[in-house]
Amino acid sequence: MGRSIEFVNRSGSDCYKWDSEEAQGTLPLWVADMDFKAAKPIREAMQRRLDHGVFGYSIVPQANYDAVASWFSRRHGWNGINRDNLLYTTAVVPAISAIFKALQDRKTTRCTPLRILTFTPAYNCFFACIENMGCTLVPSPLVVKNNKYEIDWEDVAAKAKEADVFLLCNPHNPTGRVWSRDELERLASIMRRENLFVLSDEIHCEFAFPGHPYTPFATLAHDDAEYCVCMSASKAFNIAGLLCATIFVPNPELHEQINHALEVHEVNGLNPFGLVAQVAAYNESEEWLDELNEYIYSNFCFLRDFLHENLPMLILHETEGTYLGWVNISSLGMSSQTFCERLSKEAHVLLNPSEMYGGENYVRINLATSHEVLAEALQRMADYIHTLI
Repeated sequence: MGRSIEFVNRSGSDCYKWDSEEAQGTLPLWVADMDFKAAKPIREAMQRRLDHGVFGYSIVPQANYDAVASWFSRRHGWNGINRDNLLYTTAVVPAISAIFKALQDRKTTRCTPLRILTFTPAYNCFFACIENMGCTLVPSPLVVKNNKYEIDWEDVAAKAKEADVFLLCNPHNPTGRVWSRDELERLASIMRRENLFVLSDEIHCEFAFPGHPYTPFATLAHDDAEYCVCMSASKAFNIAGLLCATIFVPNPELHEQINHALEVHEVNGLNPFGLVAQVAAYNESEEWLDELNEYIYSNFCFLRDFLHENLPMLILHETEGTYLGWVNISSLGMSSQTFCERLSKEAHVLLNPSEMYGGENYVRINLATSHEVLAEALQRMADYIHTLI
């Protein structure tokens, strides 16, 4: 393991991934958080805040706006972020719901539900946000070509005529696609032509494998484009429980409307530990993140090689980013839901079935754990599958 990357046995720490009822007694490669201790600068910053001893209501200091702006400028070439175009909230999912509310409120025909176009399979919480906010899903299924998910351009162009909002996941969960600049420019052109608002969830942006650079949607959007971007240090730095996320909103009027929606949903109060952790992550933890990416990529390569050697009937899509493996199990002749249930019961390995993402015949494997845990889980899976064939 890298010099700064430290695996932690989280069992017994009341974490959802390891300690929830369905995870008991398993090796859980499901919930998308990591089994690595947060970077030392983050822990030290939190300790200083702890030593202060008072944990009342917090404001967002200028240091947080500066940290976000500096990080995305120097690491991703995204300039122009400042206090006036950022909003803070607890997490990306509540942000998406609040944005839907703001967009519904500004819709001229408010009696008709907001129509949300998104690629499927999709992050399962997208479906929940759409349903909970009374919106209508307009799915555009991705297509598999040469072991890689691709956009069905004819379909997405046609569906854009039926929608109000395009909900983008960049990079894409669960398929692991890191959309190229050309793909994003083409998507932006379609959405602009059809007058769709673009909401881009970029929480996985720090996980891009070699040869597949992440492109912030904001760096290619037209000045008059209608869009916003949700991001958070939570995924990259394993601090999701600290509840701190940001929304980039370049339109001042919409900025005010989304801010109001955050207040209505009561998700505008920030955890003081989340605020100090964000600053330490973006200002002091870049080297840790680079080591983490190397480790995650090595786990992906291990997964690829293990399946090739031991389970050649399973197909791993050539993941370009995130820390999630997406594996086709159609050759096993059962649904992914059934497979995951049996794997948990018989081999004590917990994966996510593709049905929860609007897909079929796939499982999602969380690679953000130790090499040893991953190796043991995969061996258990192989041993179980060999009893079936």
